[in-house]
Amino acid sequence: MLSFWEQQSFLEYDYIIVGSGIVGLSAAITLKENHPQASVLVLEQGIFPTGASTKNAGFGCFGSVTELLSDIEVMGEHEVLKLVEQRWSGLQKLQNRLGADAMGRKNFGGSELLLKGEKYEALNANALEKVEYINDLLRPLFGNEKVFEKLPDSKITELGFDTSQVAHLIFTPYEFQIHTGNMMRSLLQCATQKGVEIVNGCKVTAIEDTGGQVEISTSGHLSQQEVVFIASKTAVCTNAFTQKLLPELDIKPGRGIVLVTEPIANLKFKGTYHFDEGYYYFRNFENRIIFGGGRNLDFEGEATASFELNQQIAQHLQEKLSSVILPQQNFVVEHTWAGIMAFGQSGKRPIMENVSENIVIGTRLNGMGIALGSTVGSEIATKLEQ
Repeated sequence: MLSFWEQQSFLEYDYIIVGSGIVGLSAAITLKENHPQASVLVLEQGIFPTGASTKNAGFGCFGSVTELLSDIEVMGEHEVLKLVEQRWSGLQKLQNRLGADAMGRKNFGGSELLLKGEKYEALNANALEKVEYINDLLRPLFGNEKVFEKLPDSKITELGFDTSQVAHLIFTPYEFQIHTGNMMRSLLQCATQKGVEIVNGCKVTAIEDTGGQVEISTSGHLSQQEVVFIASKTAVCTNAFTQKLLPELDIKPGRGIVLVTEPIANLKFKGTYHFDEGYYYFRNFENRIIFGGGRNLDFEGEATASFELNQQIAQHLQEKLSSVILPQQNFVVEHTWAGIMAFGQSGKRPIMENVSENIVIGTRLNGMGIALGSTVGSEIATKLEQ
């Protein structure tokens, strides 16, 4: 049973944000920046942010050449350009808010590996032919600089990759890597320093807009009593878990598996790397490798909010690590984990909309939470202020 003091001081707020990932914290911070006197609460079901904000591989990216070409076929040039603009703007917002050092930014650039094999021939030819087309498309965002360029094939050997498997490399200087843990810790500190309150271990079970206010029912408390919070306006920023509260939305969870190796002697590459239309991605962390992906091997099986590992995909990642990235070199996988992303059938644009007069959602970031999170959070704050 709640005390009189708890009822007086801890239940009613101007704004309540559900979810303490990048989107939720960015929305909360923006609200406090614009309205310092407003009371802002963030509710989080986990000890740490649940989903992918603390479980991603730490890529500051906006899409590889093959990924962007694939998206253009489905979405068209205009929509893809808007999406890249959102991603690039989000990366700048995140850095401007936290600073490069606080987010552990390393500017090594990024490369896409075009693989050898009959299944990749048409994909590779299209990518190489259209590098300048993509550069022209992105010029309004990046200026006159080349966003992408093909590297000399000698770089494949120089970086230690298997030349029997890797045909070409396409490089961009605009990609970077971050320290995901430091970034999220800094974002949490930024929020609390501005006066945002955060409650962890608080699972939201229902949200109701009663017209004049929003009632948010929660569980997970030691007393086993349901606690109802009240807000003037509420934002739901739970990405893949949003469908549990709002099942009518076009959102499907997508599990992503990531591994990290023990330190590797004489590791030859630095930077961020992608292959197979972005479904595989790896980077160095000091002299370790962080490698994730493989969701395309079992789309239906990985459309889950379970954090259990798909052992077949985990094993497949180790095989790719051995055959493509570290040929004829010993390594030990130190740790493997999973994060949960959100995807949809109707495109790659995130969902940012009112579901009622006083409830706004910001969700479906399609595996681009680092890039899109700050932009979506800012947009959500604007909608809450209206």
